[in-house]
Amino acid sequence: MKIEFWKMHGASNDFILVDDRKKKFPSNDKKWIAEIASRRTGVGCEGVILIQPSVKADFRMRFFNPDGGEVEMCGNGARCVAKLAYDLKAAPAMMTIDTVAGILRARMSGDKVCLWLTKPRDWRMNKSLKVAGQTLRYGFVNTGVPHFVAETTTLEKCDVQLLGSGVRYHRDFAPAGTNANFIKVTGWRSIKVRTYERGVESETLACGTGITASALVAARIGKVKPPVKVTAASGDVLVVDFKMSADGADDVTLLGPAIHVFHGVLEY
Repeated sequence: MKIEFWKMHGASNDFILVDDRKKKFPSNDKKWIAEIASRRTGVGCEGVILIQPSVKADFRMRFFNPDGGEVEMCGNGARCVAKLAYDLKAAPAMMTIDTVAGILRARMSGDKVCLWLTKPRDWRMNKSLKVAGQTLRYGFVNTGVPHFVAETTTLEKCDVQLLGSGVRYHRDFAPAGTNANFIKVTGWRSIKVRTYERGVESETLACGTGITASALVAARIGKVKPPVKVTAASGDVLVVDFKMSADGADDVTLLGPAIHVFHGVLEY
């Protein structure tokens, strides 16, 4: 079977996307999904995304990590799939997206996409845990997927791989684990972030839900005010906007690029 695909990236967070409205993609074959996601022997990506039919929204987004496991959603991936769905005329410029995390809204904005995320939940603030001999103070929030956020003044020297993997598998986040973000506040409306992603099992150049979680936690501890410009490890700057509320935050949006890289055919 031949499967048409598009390669896209959002702030260097890259994806394989498939128009699966006829639902023929072998989504149960985790081994094959991991193979096409491989950098050396496949197309290479940080997530495989399907566009499928939905009775609740303009389309359904399914997201698979490079290990083949399916997760709730992905912020940069959602912006990329919104762009592709619009280009394929599968969705209007202002659209709704059905995900495991809930219904998202997205709007085309020139060469960028503005994404409304689900309401942040599962907040944990002013917590601490020990990883690799260090005590990390952190905040935690689920922005569609779970995110740990810790502030550091030495972000450039931070061992994201070591600390991130320790946090990801820490018993406090068992059994599902968590993504881990390390941030540096650079101004009242700006931060820098580096992210260790669950499922990728390494640091990535950008993570949309992690960028969002980092801005939200920084705001909750009184270090920034919205809108927040967030510089990812890729050097790209995304904008997170929201309204602070008694139970966290409302009207959370993520604005950033969604870029086509190439178009091809997979063989299954």
